[in-house]
Amino acid sequence: PATAGAVVVPYGHVIGNGKWRGSEIARRLQGKIRLVFEDGLGLVDFHLSNRTCILYVSEADLVAGDEFKRRLVRFRNTSSLGGIVIVEKTQISDQYFVAVQKLVVLELGMVLLPVANQGEASQLITQLVSCCVREQSKDHNSNPFLRKQCSQLAEPSVFRTVQQIPGVGKTKALLLLQQFGSIHRLCNASVEELELVVGQTVAQQIHSF
Repeated sequence: PATAGAVVVPYGHVIGNGKWRGSEIARRLQGKIRLVFEDGLGLVDFHLSNRTCILYVSEADLVAGDEFKRRLVRFRNTSSLGGIVIVEKTQISDQYFVAVQKLVVLELGMVLLPVANQGEASQLITQLVSCCVREQSKDHNSNPFLRKQCSQLAEPSVFRTVQQIPGVGKTKALLLLQQFGSIHRLCNASVEELELVVGQTVAQQIHSF
């Protein structure tokens, strides 16, 4: 069976865990990207490239208990892949989100992207795939989502994600990415560091978010 780190992803394809067959994500991705399902992917839900994968945490996972936390920790301990965690942030799961954010970003050092539902997740995956295709064509060895470089500022998915923070528009998002370089570093920034870029009020909003 394919295990994390042992999957070869054909250029421009996404390999999905067999458990997602027939899901809303799968239906919405059909026709937009080349999606191939494989059983036995283990902890990973979608492989975007040979180096980048997605672990999906649904509303049901959050409400059900700590199993998803164990899965994320196991992934981080056993895989060298760049893992992106997509979390369903809804009215029901909102109460759990801060704890998940702390675990994923601060403790595991992974990228966390909130979505409202599987439809929004499919749009995000489509955007991330286009980023990975560009990264594969450049043949870099490091995770594009954690590397500070100018070209990252042009990545629409990262740019749009930062704009989702309350009080942050296009201009402030650009300033923040220029200063911190990645979502990971932005999440770890102190209020004081943020104030230097966007002022006190917005810095507090970002830090709270």
